Amino acid sequence: MKEAFIKLHLSILLAGGTGIFGKLISLSEFMLVWYRMLFAAILFLLVLKVSGSLRRVTRHDVVKIGAVGILLALHWVFFYGSIKMSNVSIGVVCLSLMSFFTALFEPLINHKRVSMKEIAFSLIAVGGIALIFHFDVRYRVGVLMGIVSSALASLFTITNKRVSVNYSSGTMLLYEMIGGFVGLTCLFPLYDYAFGVDFVLPGQTDFCYLLCLASVCTVCLYILQIQVLKVISAFTVNLSYNLEPIYSIILAMILFDEGRYLDQSFYMGLFLILFSVVSQSMYAFLRRRGAGPA
Repeated sequence: MKEAFIKLHLSILLAGGTGIFGKLISLSEFMLVWYRMLFAAILFLLVLKVSGSLRRVTRHDVVKIGAVGILLALHWVFFYGSIKMSNVSIGVVCLSLMSFFTALFEPLINHKRVSMKEIAFSLIAVGGIALIFHFDVRYRVGVLMGIVSSALASLFTITNKRVSVNYSSGTMLLYEMIGGFVGLTCLFPLYDYAFGVDFVLPGQTDFCYLLCLASVCTVCLYILQIQVLKVISAFTVNLSYNLEPIYSIILAMILFDEGRYLDQSFYMGLFLILFSVVSQSMYAFLRRRGAGPA
């Protein structure tokens, strides 16, 4: 069990490290995600082939899973765009709005009742984002991109759950990477027309960072999660992943000295967001314990 918890927090650290590459890699956010999905798709295919876990997917499901992959790709584009237009801390903190968008979108998509408690908890996080939005006008575009990123991440999570019933997470991720890669390739002319970003080959340093992002922070992260879920409940894992923004901010402060760019408004906003996340986690824990053993 101790080894499983070490792997759990290592996986959270790797997840938190994905934002760091948004600063390290000099490519535009679009090209960064395009290469990440290409490399990750190749690596996932190799891993599934070697392990004998590759499963046949129907043509209809390939289209559905691929469409979900495009949502993931767009989420990543806006996430890395947010980081490049602001900093890592703001980019990852904005993702905390996922709970707010999930509370809005899930009842509409899955025809569930709206939870007013979830809305209330999420509005606290919205207040935190509002404080962060006003702390420095230079970062407002980054904050707005981060908000769009969190909305797309919420849509990805909800739709991914709907289409993943018949397939393993490895098979889902492979076809999502392929779908996202194909989707971005189709969108590239439009992106190039709007922002004037040419197709570029990564330099040696960027290539190494991209390979690390695709292998360590995507494929290895998935393998760790599978190993952890064999020992620790999915509920505990999901609660633990609320630490991801904290790990990201700590890494950004160590590597990029981002602490000197953040003022009191940011930390007040961060406190409100963390309070919202902890409150939601405690509410979910108490509700689950009341429903029976995990």
